[in-house]
Amino acid sequence: MSAQGCLASARRLVVKVGSALVTKNGNRLDHAAISDWARQISALRRAGREVVLVSSGAIACGMRRLEWPNRPQAVHELQAAAAVGQMGLVQAYEGAFSVHRLHTAQILLTHEDLADRKRYLNARSTLVTLLELGVVPIINENDTVVTDEIKFGDNDTLGALVAHLVDADALIILTDQEGLFTADPRHHPEATLVRKAVAGDPKLEKMAGGAGTSIGKGGMLTKVLAAKRAAISGAHTVIANGHEPDVIVRLAQGQSLGTLLEAQTQPLAARKQWLADHLQLAGRLVLDDGAVGALQKGKSLLPIGVLAVEGEFERGAAVSCVSQEGREVARGLANYGSGEARLIARKPSNKIEEILGYIDEPEMIHRDNLICLENASA
Repeated sequence: MSAQGCLASARRLVVKVGSALVTKNGNRLDHAAISDWARQISALRRAGREVVLVSSGAIACGMRRLEWPNRPQAVHELQAAAAVGQMGLVQAYEGAFSVHRLHTAQILLTHEDLADRKRYLNARSTLVTLLELGVVPIINENDTVVTDEIKFGDNDTLGALVAHLVDADALIILTDQEGLFTADPRHHPEATLVRKAVAGDPKLEKMAGGAGTSIGKGGMLTKVLAAKRAAISGAHTVIANGHEPDVIVRLAQGQSLGTLLEAQTQPLAARKQWLADHLQLAGRLVLDDGAVGALQKGKSLLPIGVLAVEGEFERGAAVSCVSQEGREVARGLANYGSGEARLIARKPSNKIEEILGYIDEPEMIHRDNLICLENASA
């Protein structure tokens, strides 16, 4: 299937909109554009598609409210601008989506949230639950608490990380440019639009320039690097002009707009490879024969199939799943710490809340966070 075809069949999309689009190049919030994005996303929701929106604009909105003409350099001033601007930004999105009877949820993340396994699982569980409830998550970097991320980070990278977090099929990056050109068209009128390329191709980084405006942090280079990162988890990336009529809907229909940067790996296979490459094992779960068979069939690990818990670990830790004979069957990220796991081992999932007083997940390890070592199709 072509990448355009994958976009047309994509069940879950991440859409990232930049500061220049959200704030009319820093002049003020573009309520008309925000309303139009809400209309398009609501149309996708009605069609059974799931959309996560990653939005820049908090700092730029705060600068406008505080009447600062130029982006400050001091971190504490950037954090203050983000805190002020986030209020206006979330109000604008909430109002725009409420017209279409869609609830929104504000999620503020830092790169550290997605690097820490426990916080990664917490964020993933929350986002997946919101999507299942029909809510549109609005994600921004938590600029009021981060430091280096404000100076060096960008929401293009955050969009790629979120695409991996929620197993998105595609990342759509909307900007004020038509897409990636062979050179900066502002200085090289002979430059041509790159219609399609392979994400991660080193030549793309040479074509991309720096930040396009004084408002946004990222430029075309951050978008190319974000596409490279998204491709690791199997997501295709499209860089397109946010002013293009019905751009989100048309891209989701598989129309060719902007620049398509293709991932070369299928999403599920890429995620399993990511798990395999990044797991440093913190403990072991000894499984009964029924649980071993379930994992080999690609199912999740339930507490009732766990005979013993070895080692000390926290929620989100990588653990080994072994048979009663000690043969390693799988590896994955545990939904419960070792102490909790011992309490619920050999118990049915409907008893977890009674035993612990709460329930995070009905599975000990969800199949999306597990790689089976004895069955490649799992």
